[in-house]
Amino acid sequence: MGIASWKARFLKIFNRGGNQHRQNNGPQEVKSFKVQQEKEAAFDTRDRGIQSIPLDRIVGSVGRYHDFDNSFRFKQNIPSERLQWIREAMREGRPLKPVALFQIKDEYYVSDGNHRISAAKELGHNEILARIVEFIPSEDTLDGFLYRERAEFADHTQLPADITLTEVSQYNFLLEQISDHREYLKREQRHPVEFQEAALDWYRTIYRPLVKIIKRGRLVDLFPERTVADLYAYITLHHWKQSRRRQYGVGINKLIEQNMEAFRKKMTELKSPEYPEMKQRITFFILMNLQTNKETKLIEKIYALEEVKEIYWVHGDVDVLVKVELTRDLISSDAEVISQFVHEKVRQLQGIISTNTLIPGFAKIKAPPTDRNNSGDSQ
Repeated sequence: MGIASWKARFLKIFNRGGNQHRQNNGPQEVKSFKVQQEKEAAFDTRDRGIQSIPLDRIVGSVGRYHDFDNSFRFKQNIPSERLQWIREAMREGRPLKPVALFQIKDEYYVSDGNHRISAAKELGHNEILARIVEFIPSEDTLDGFLYRERAEFADHTQLPADITLTEVSQYNFLLEQISDHREYLKREQRHPVEFQEAALDWYRTIYRPLVKIIKRGRLVDLFPERTVADLYAYITLHHWKQSRRRQYGVGINKLIEQNMEAFRKKMTELKSPEYPEMKQRITFFILMNLQTNKETKLIEKIYALEEVKEIYWVHGDVDVLVKVELTRDLISSDAEVISQFVHEKVRQLQGIISTNTLIPGFAKIKAPPTDRNNSGDSQ
């Protein structure tokens, strides 16, 4: 094991021990809103209305953070008549007014409703209805700029889900797309279309279908520090706005069409399970020379590989001809995927002397002949 791995394990054990030590000193408090507000310089506010908020994102309190531990249990363990009443009301399903929360980035702090949060967490609820006032960070950092752009985008579009980008100015590009789509809808429907109406249609018929294709193609796995929204923006910027071919691989034009509205038309004609996956099939051949005393066992091992479809023992300058089929996403190249397969799955087998890979540039395949005896024709 490398030094870095040992160091990571050591730090993990050390931190775990430190956490246990801190826990032994007593329960930790919930976070203080005021401390976080000062840290983020979050003083400008926006009313976000009433929303259903996950309880695990409520991490602090505005005025009573000293009274609760970090699971919103009262520290003194003293029964409260108000808490007992709220607990019974929740058990019986009686309506309670929304709690009041202050939001900073993706965390929430209780302004009013600490008892309701405590009871809901104790009863194992996942969400709670809340009236949200968001405090916008004003620090001139990359995170600050991105958060403000994200908040302005959410205000302008009123979409039912968050879209998270990691590059400055990309939200403006999405707003341009929505504006273009709005003009298209106005021409198609022959009546005025509100921006938020166009944004919702864009989200449902363009953004979400392409995001689903990207997810099914597992493209995000190749860019662990990027979001699926980043990939959407990157692909559509180069493919639809700039009409530039990028190194996605062959076939991307067929998948996402040449412009945004053509893609929308294609997606509205499909059912969700029919969304195409961003995958490309590769067929190639490997010529191999094998050690004489290991040929039979090697052929069995090679044939057992899932990607190997056919194998032939031949006479001539090579010993074996192997037909292989792989799939790749549209970001990777054929050469990269083939090289990885040959190196990691073929060349690691003991007894292979040499390999030579052949990648077809063009193919014509005849359909198998029809068996006349089974055709059902009478003589």
